[in-house]
This record gives sequence, C-alpha cells and structure tokens, in this order.
Amino acid sequence: MSSKIGGVFGAAKAIATGMGITFKEMLNPTITEDYPDSPPKFQERYRGVHVLQRDEHGLEKCVACFLCAAACPAKCIYIEAAENTETGRISGGERYAKVYNIDYTRCIFCGYCVEACPTDAITHGHDFEIASYNTSTLIYRKEQMLAPIPSGAQFPLVQIGSAPAADGH
Repeated sequence: MSSKIGGVFGAAKAIATGMGITFKEMLNPTITEDYPDSPPKFQERYRGVHVLQRDEHGLEKCVACFLCAAACPAKCIYIEAAENTETGRISGGERYAKVYNIDYTRCIFCGYCVEACPTDAITHGHDFEIASYNTSTLIYRKEQMLAPIPSGAQFPLVQIGSAPAADGH
C-alpha cells in the first residue's frame, strides 16, 4: 500500500516540476527573428553558398589544383584549368580556374571542399536563399561565386582581355 502512495506522490511531484518549468518559460520574453524584414543572424560556422575568395591584390586564390573536386563526395564541383601568362594573370599561381561550377542540386554542404583547399580559395558564405523552380539555375558559375575585388586592390599584372599599352606602361 505504501508503494502505491509513494508512486502517486512521485507522479504528482514530477507533474509539479514539469508545470513549474513550463510556467517559468512562459514568463520569459520570446525570441523571434523578423526574417523577411531584417536579415537573419547566423553563427560563424554556418555553411551557406560557397564563395571563391580573392587575395589582397584582387587576384583569385584558386590555383585549379582540383583537390576540392576530388574531396567532394557528391561530385558536384567541375573545374577546367588554364595557365596564367606574363601579360595576363588571374591568380597567384601558375594556373587558375577558367571554369569553376558547383551544382547545388547535388551539393550536400559537407565542407570537405573547404577543408581540402590548400590556398583557402573556397569558403562557405552566409547566403542561403537559393531555392528555385528551375534546376538549371542551381548550377553556380565562377562569376556568381567570386568575392568582390577588395577596395584599394591593385593588380600586379595586366588582366586577361586587356592589352598592355604600346609605350610599355
């Protein structure tokens, strides 16, 4: 008989404890984000849409080593390499990524590509609004992922597509 009474008191204590926690939480202010009206706040480690970084001179960091594509378990990264020339330098290395595509219909945002990159050329950004009704728009090209040129950056060499001046300057 005493075990039944003890069980009743134990259950009543458990219910009272649970209700106390519930009432305490009801009195705390609610934390709500006004997402459409203000941008969301992400943790620093958030894995969003990839960003291809530039160095302090504005050159692309990617040297087309293909390590990110090799590390990708979903095989969603496609790269074509090209050689830098003396008159046209795109990256700091001997090569640069002429084509760099990521297929977000396949990407699982695992971060292996970021970890594999020896030059820290590819990182995860905080952009997350990539939903689309058309899957062809989910293949991001290099131009869409490139970080903007830093303010005050001066290219050490002439960019491809622009010819040097005839007088050598």
